[in-house]
Amino acid sequence: MYINAIRDLLLITLTVEAQHSPHKALAMDALQLLLSALLFLLPATLLRLLRARSKHPRLPPGPPSLPLLGSVVWLTNSPSEIEPLLRRLVERYGPIVALRMGLSLSVFIADRRLAHAALVESGAALADRPTLTSAGLLGETQNAIGRGSYGPVWRLLRRNLVAETVHPSRVKLFAPARAWVRRVLLEKLGEPGPGAAPAAPRVVETFQYAMFCLLVLMCFGERLDEPAVRAIAAAAREALIYRSKSMPVFAFFPAVTKHLFRSRLHKVRVLKRRLGELFMPLIDARRERKERGGESKKETTFEHSYVDSLLDIKIHEDGDGALTDDEMIILCCEFLDGGTDTTSTALQWIMAELVKNPAIQEKLYNEIKATIDDDKEEVTEEDVHKMPHLKAVILEGLRKHPPAHFVLPHKAAEDMEIGGYTIPKGTTVNFMVAEMGRDELEWKNPMEFSPERFLPGGDAEGVDVTGTKAIKMMPFGAGRRICAAFGMAMLHLEYFVANMVREFEWHEVAGDEVDFAEKNEFTVVMKRPLRPHLVPRRSQASQGMSSH
Repeated sequence: MYINAIRDLLLITLTVEAQHSPHKALAMDALQLLLSALLFLLPATLLRLLRARSKHPRLPPGPPSLPLLGSVVWLTNSPSEIEPLLRRLVERYGPIVALRMGLSLSVFIADRRLAHAALVESGAALADRPTLTSAGLLGETQNAIGRGSYGPVWRLLRRNLVAETVHPSRVKLFAPARAWVRRVLLEKLGEPGPGAAPAAPRVVETFQYAMFCLLVLMCFGERLDEPAVRAIAAAAREALIYRSKSMPVFAFFPAVTKHLFRSRLHKVRVLKRRLGELFMPLIDARRERKERGGESKKETTFEHSYVDSLLDIKIHEDGDGALTDDEMIILCCEFLDGGTDTTSTALQWIMAELVKNPAIQEKLYNEIKATIDDDKEEVTEEDVHKMPHLKAVILEGLRKHPPAHFVLPHKAAEDMEIGGYTIPKGTTVNFMVAEMGRDELEWKNPMEFSPERFLPGGDAEGVDVTGTKAIKMMPFGAGRRICAAFGMAMLHLEYFVANMVREFEWHEVAGDEVDFAEKNEFTVVMKRPLRPHLVPRRSQASQGMSSH
């Protein structure tokens, strides 16, 4: 019975992929042969798993499964896409659950105390990332920050990012860039729609564009025009979403799947080539500028960029060699992807809550008015540090609506124990961020938007989002792999929320009410994008709206 189920599920999955092949008859023949090979491997696979289980009798609980059958579920689904299933498993088995995926074991943790024990107290043991099989098939280096293996090169790259670009002292250098993007953002939000009535914009698209403007400038040191920014944004986003949804299949018997799904590998190579065509002229321009001693005649060129720091890196393990062009492209992609989609998603959720809760919006506006003079053009970085209610609004938004419901997976570097269970070396460990922030045992009325919980006297007063002392919520991860730019991300959220609330009243549109239903993309977004009615609070002259 199980053999037939496996055969049928695999045949369905592989047949769908074959429909995209230009040689369907050959593809179907290959599928039948490969299917037979997979079924032939089943007895040996089961034997290996039984032996592994006997060596680790205290594995976390989880549903009984056949490895090949279970793997089919993961061929086209990420953890976020099967989150409802994982929630049911947590309800049944407890806050730590084990699942088999092929020959690999994956563990999911939904409890904040277990997360702290794993990521902080045993940080070194979980500092690594699972090896991406698809990266090896594409000939890609592991010299990266988000997905790179824990070791000397990773520490060098992360230290460079922090010291040269996202440290508070460096973030201040980009204040003119934030001011420019603020003007772009407010200008686009205030654009009239067709006809006499003002538009109800899909603000998330405006947020995404604004964040790309800022991160592209920080990355390449160049203030690009709108077509250039949109071209980079489109290429980077397409590559990100395609890889996140289509590449996990190669973790399942790569010797087989690299032939079955070769069209996916070809597609990724095409997307990478497009990114290189867009990035390399900008990287080469910074390289030439450096050779000229930093001189530039263009007014749109900024003094410092992330690429400048990458050009200075020497990798001791590689004979003090410089980063290759491919490595620089990967690192630039990480920089853009890590700071645009997550921030724009968080902005949409926070502004949706302020639309739905006008009293909270008004309280925030009054705090802004009490902090800065009316004739001041913008709410600055220095101003937001004086606004406790603003910070509480941001934290509550991240608690209730974390942009990612799972942090990037970790890999156990050695056998370890979490919650009384054995986590074998090589296990992939995932953390259910949304579950921690919405846990009814830890938070009073968790699905209610209540920034006051983070203010003095609230049950989350003084919460540390880094999770160093204790984890109560972890939108940026925790431990050695915590998001390196979490401080910059908090600043961007505070800065842009404050300026948008200062300039506009955000109202719900009759017939298009705010809907908090979720949809999984690369991040977890609003299923029905926010379309508010915006009413300017100040005259256009006082806003200083100019994108030049």
